[in-house]
Amino acid sequence: MYIILFILLGLFTGSFLNVCIDRLPRGESIVFPGSHCESCNHKLGILDLIPVFSHIWLRGRCRYCKTRIPLRLLVVEGVTALLFAFFYWQFGFTFELAVFIVYTGLLIVIFVIDLENQLVLNKVVYPGMVIAFAFSFFRPEIADVGIFGGEAISGAVSSVAGDAVSRVVISLTGGALGLVVMLLPYIIYPSGMGMGDIKLAALVGLMTGYPMIILTLLLSWIVGGLIAGVLLALKIKGRKDPLPAATFTAAAALVTLLWGQAIWQWYL
Repeated sequence: MYIILFILLGLFTGSFLNVCIDRLPRGESIVFPGSHCESCNHKLGILDLIPVFSHIWLRGRCRYCKTRIPLRLLVVEGVTALLFAFFYWQFGFTFELAVFIVYTGLLIVIFVIDLENQLVLNKVVYPGMVIAFAFSFFRPEIADVGIFGGEAISGAVSSVAGDAVSRVVISLTGGALGLVVMLLPYIIYPSGMGMGDIKLAALVGLMTGYPMIILTLLLSWIVGGLIAGVLLALKIKGRKDPLPAATFTAAAALVTLLWGQAIWQWYL
């Protein structure tokens, strides 16, 4: 029953995330006006707004003007629902469940907006930083690391100032490292990436902490490089065509949050 509840929560959350994805890049309010068709501007009724089911029932078209509804809306709602159900199955009713629900919402919005618009918005990243900093006080697993000196940092700070401060230091260290690592290429070759990618790396560092930010960036670079190679080989992209780097970083962040320590131990 709870799995079904979280599927429903994910469906309606995914619908809200689609509103954010559509409106935030255009500088529009996510509250007003109410939901409407982007083509004919007709206000949508309740039967038009049931996640997934309305899309299927209407055969992917607006009820009023018959314009095709983007498939992305269906995908975001479905993926969010599946992830929320998985998080409940994985964590149960815990604080970590709430953390993953919030982080997933942020990362999905960042992922899709960058994929569609090549933008990483301050209005998403900055609030995310505040949330990640606040969460770091209450996440014991963020300091449960034993690689690259993470355990030593955690232990030294904990002995002086307590466990909560230790978690915050690990989170801030991850944010600072993500910022610096991504800032260096920008300084050397400014046209190679945008400031949004640098700010996102800082946000992801606050989410994952040190040293897991290292794994996050490595995963994003490896996957991004492989996809870029395939696109070049198939001549879908040219050498000078931009790639939405934030999509790789956002996806790598979620993978690291879920399985980062297991991946690292497997690698060792």
